[in-house]
Amino acid sequence: MIFFTAMRFLVIGAFATIAAFAADELPKEVPNDALDIEPPLLIKEGPAGRLPDSATSSAPEVNVQALEMQLERAKKSAAGADRLYKIGALAKVEAEQRALKVVRLQSELERARLTQAKNEVAKQQSQFKAGEISKVELEAAESAVVQALTTAQKASAKKDNAELEAAVLNLHRQEKLLAVGSGRKSAVNRAQDKVAALKRQKSEEAASTGD
Repeated sequence: MIFFTAMRFLVIGAFATIAAFAADELPKEVPNDALDIEPPLLIKEGPAGRLPDSATSSAPEVNVQALEMQLERAKKSAAGADRLYKIGALAKVEAEQRALKVVRLQSELERARLTQAKNEVAKQQSQFKAGEISKVELEAAESAVVQALTTAQKASAKKDNAELEAAVLNLHRQEKLLAVGSGRKSAVNRAQDKVAALKRQKSEEAASTGD
């Protein structure tokens, strides 16, 4: 009797250990807030291509070099994602997230370069007032800001489109999972909210550009 009781406790303990190990091995749920929304670029050129004061005022410096390194690493990671997916070593959603990360970092980098150019103009405006540099040098710096602004806006638009496409794709996946009984209604609702928020942001940006 004592022998069978001991064996029963051993079996229960073994099942408990296996269950705990299996729980650790299960993939964690990916947060539905992975598609963060960045504020749009709303800086516009003034008359004759000149920038408003708000576009040339000094702003907190961003580490452009660090972002460039992050972008290169992200590009390398995304470059092999398709091959890894095709051989079954990487999930398709992970490959898509790697590609999206590249687009996001590119947008962030261009925003940082714009900030850097604006800070340079603010510095040269002071130098020009002090008679340390010529008007030609100041205008060259201002032209660099205009170019950086255009590049940043294009990168931001590309990021917005990529995030919206990813959100719509995620919504379709959540709906399919729910249809086959493997998903949750709450996940579908969150995905719908994300798509709606991104579409609303895109509409607001378009309205601001048209003003």
